[in-house]
Amino acid sequence: MIILCVTGSIAATESIKLARELKRNDMEVKCFMSEAACDIITPNAMEFATGNEVVTRLTGKIEHVKYSQEDLILVAPATANTISKFAYKLADDPISTLLITAYGHDTPILFVPSMHDSMFKAIKDNIDKIKEEGSASFIKPKMDEGKAKFPDKEDIVLEALRTINLNKCGGFIHEKVLISMGGTYEPIDPIRGITNKSSGKMGLELAKQAYIRGFDVTLIVANVSVRIPSVFNVIKVETAGEMNKAIKKLIPSQDIFISTAAVSDFKFEDKDTHKIDSSKALSINLKPTIKIIRQIKELNPDIFLVGFKAEVNISKEDIIASAKQQIKDAGTDLVIANDVSDENCHFGSDNNKVWIVDDDIVSVPLSSKKEIANIIFDVILEKI
Repeated sequence: MIILCVTGSIAATESIKLARELKRNDMEVKCFMSEAACDIITPNAMEFATGNEVVTRLTGKIEHVKYSQEDLILVAPATANTISKFAYKLADDPISTLLITAYGHDTPILFVPSMHDSMFKAIKDNIDKIKEEGSASFIKPKMDEGKAKFPDKEDIVLEALRTINLNKCGGFIHEKVLISMGGTYEPIDPIRGITNKSSGKMGLELAKQAYIRGFDVTLIVANVSVRIPSVFNVIKVETAGEMNKAIKKLIPSQDIFISTAAVSDFKFEDKDTHKIDSSKALSINLKPTIKIIRQIKELNPDIFLVGFKAEVNISKEDIIASAKQQIKDAGTDLVIANDVSDENCHFGSDNNKVWIVDDDIVSVPLSSKKEIANIIFDVILEKI
């Protein structure tokens, strides 16, 4: 269970949506609200959002003790007052009393600061004090319009789930995961080019799973149609050549590489430096790009390499054969294969139907890409 503490920032209005998002990620949520927060939103709203009665005062049920050893205490939004009181272990309301009790039990605590930037600067020493003693963690706010604003809900959920998992497994997982995602773009001239329909959705779901499970995650991102959460270390690229260069630089230090990117197979032999005249017929010469995945094991023989193989309108047997050919050619340890001609599994869809191929073959029926990412990581963790 997550104990969501809502304090008196105008960002309390976002806590209702945050609670719903946590529940969508299969977390039970119990809410504590400060008196100031109740002036901004009604406890009834949080009761609706969480499905649980809201704590606004301490009673003979000793709520600050009863809920002090749950999976996570999430203070969102966290005001300057709440953070500063916790820095000096003051307890004069339900939330500050809960925080100190939870700290005494080594329950993980996560603050989401939300206030004017001048206040955020003013309590920097208090935040640093908390970080140095290791009594709580912080999610970096969005600095905009002179305010330390509430981050995107997805970022908070990812950090919350990661904090819970790291606490359960006893600390940071030191394995590094590199994931390539999106479709590369090869220019014809400064305006035009060729690309593909890859959305980056599968790569992003895998990145979320890796992050939640505690891995150190880096993303190499080409053209995508999805928002990349701010919790990730992101390297932006455009062409196959740029992606190849970025991957070659990072691969030697990685433990797992998941190649979900749809990399262009061809590039233009001679890119024009000016816009090509559209009034004439045009003939273009293409040449193959470097097969990135075939270089990986040469650069890092010990890396666990996961490839993706998208085929079009072929049989299951041929899809599996194609995946096994990639294992032979590139030395991949695992290949995720699918047919993008299926109407439910095309580029950009939220669902997919895949085969996970190595010495064994795991067939995953039509499922959300989030569910598939979870299954893939379960398989990876069994293999490494």
